[in-house]
Parts: sequence; C-alpha cells; structure tokens
Amino acid sequence: MLNNNAFKALAHPIRRDILKRLRDRPHTAGELAVHYDISKPSLSTHFTVLKDARLVQTERKGNHIYYRLNATVADEVLSSLMTLFGIEKET
Repeated sequence: MLNNNAFKALAHPIRRDILKRLRDRPHTAGELAVHYDISKPSLSTHFTVLKDARLVQTERKGNHIYYRLNATVADEVLSSLMTLFGIEKET
C-alpha cells in the first residue's frame, strides 16, 4: 500500500536527485555526499525521509551502509500518478 510520505519525499530536489543516482546501483552515503553542498546531518535527514517513505532500502556491508532504490515502491508511486492523470500503463 502506497503512503503519502512517498510523494512528500519526492517534493525536494535533492531527494529526487538521490533517487536518480540510485537507479543504476546502490551507493554509500559518502559516495552520494560528494554531489551535494550540504552538511552531513542534512544529508542524513534526506536519507531518513526517503527510508521512511520506503523509497530506499539499506544494506550493511562491513563498515558501510549501502542505499538502494526500492523499485517496488517507485513503481507504486508511478502507477498511482498514472492513475491520477488517467494514463494507462503499458504492459
């Protein structure tokens, strides 16, 4: 079930950019941090919002936490928007 937190999470351009960067492969926070001129606590807040919205998932490997796009929830968001605007999803 899709929650409205996903849409709230997508409202911020940094969070949208993070999701775009996670499309191809998982990244650590450090790998993503180099792309943004914000503090570590601010970046952490963005990750928390994305995790709370279930748009990203985490996996610990050794000392690193990898963030990856939750494709299932991303698809739910897309389907919800398509339904809202009356666009039929291609099969």
